[in-house]
Amino acid sequence: MGSESPRQNYVIIFGAAVRPDGSPSGTLRRRIAAAFRLLDRPAPVRFIVTGGIGRNPPAEATVMRRLLLELGARDDQILVEDQACNTRQSAILCAGILHAQDDVGAVIACTSRYHMLRCRMLLRMQGIRSMAGAVSEDAAFVGRARYGYCWLRELAAIPVDAVCSACHCLLGGAHRG
Repeated sequence: MGSESPRQNYVIIFGAAVRPDGSPSGTLRRRIAAAFRLLDRPAPVRFIVTGGIGRNPPAEATVMRRLLLELGARDDQILVEDQACNTRQSAILCAGILHAQDDVGAVIACTSRYHMLRCRMLLRMQGIRSMAGAVSEDAAFVGRARYGYCWLRELAAIPVDAVCSACHCLLGGAHRG
């Protein structure tokens, strides 16, 4: 008689900037804190941290893994995707990780409020249904002008990423699910 793995929630934490000294930006720290609060859910949780090296090393995912461990997450609860250079690549690579798992229950996206729509859209285009999880609210920390810029950047990026992801899917790069 075969045994099926118990279902787990997978929380994808999308990266943000790393400072020149290798420490996390405030946005990255807030995303990790928001995601870590999801450990209180009744179902087991695994984290997927995603983000490669941006302007400053180390990779965003490496910094996020360290922060989760410092908060008390176990090493076996964390999967690391440290190659993505942008949100679209993060969605593609995280979808690949999820398609390889046999215990996926709910998939929960964790990012900043202004970034959530695009992250979930890109995951869906890769065959991953997700729900919006804990969000990092950055407005009070970055100032009105910067926060407005973040929203405008997302509004511009959504159609561009949608077209790029659709082309990726049409060329056979996405898992059909």
